Amino acid sequence: MEAAGADETPEALGASATEQSPPGHSETSSKPIKTLLEEAVQLKMKGNAFYKEKNIRSAIGYYHRALLVLRGLDSNVMAAVKGFGPEKPPLTSEQEALLRNTQVDCYNNLAACLLQKQKVDYGRVLEYSLRVLQWQPGNVKALYRAGVATLEMGDAQTAKQYLTKVCRQQPNDANVRERLQRAEEKLNQELQKEKAMYQGMFSSRSKDGPAERVNPANRAGDGV
Repeated sequence: MEAAGADETPEALGASATEQSPPGHSETSSKPIKTLLEEAVQLKMKGNAFYKEKNIRSAIGYYHRALLVLRGLDSNVMAAVKGFGPEKPPLTSEQEALLRNTQVDCYNNLAACLLQKQKVDYGRVLEYSLRVLQWQPGNVKALYRAGVATLEMGDAQTAKQYLTKVCRQQPNDANVRERLQRAEEKLNQELQKEKAMYQGMFSSRSKDGPAERVNPANRAGDGV
């Protein structure tokens, strides 16, 4: 499955859209919507090219810029700042679909790039994967990466839920099966530890039991 592969080609990559704007970003407010969408797609494609060359740093930079351009067109984002500055006309259904698909590509492949770093920020991987799942709940790549991230963060139960959904769609993927098996093994280990803990508690109580029963009898015998 492509989502499970470490060397897959990304559709696009995005770092946080709240980062500082790149040079020239202030000029985008005066550009037509069509031009801005085309610009975002081109930035995404440049990021893809750098990703293929294993130049993750440069790829991330272009995905940043693509998301920043799209942020200015996102109705969900712009509704919060309505009344501040010039408003653009609403997007057509086709433009809205292109915007959302490009955002999905960006965040999906941001997670892919982050997973290739020597020190992986699994919290950020999960954050970007969840953004994709907000728009596309059945996105296999986002489900897989969310599963990987939650597993590495110690939440085997949630990881199993994500990975089970992926396994239903990609039952023959070895990477998915391996991750799912790890999640199930971790859950089993946690269950065994919990059982051992409770057994220890009950065992301790049973040992204290006879002493508690003997004491009242002793006191009664000594009383009269």
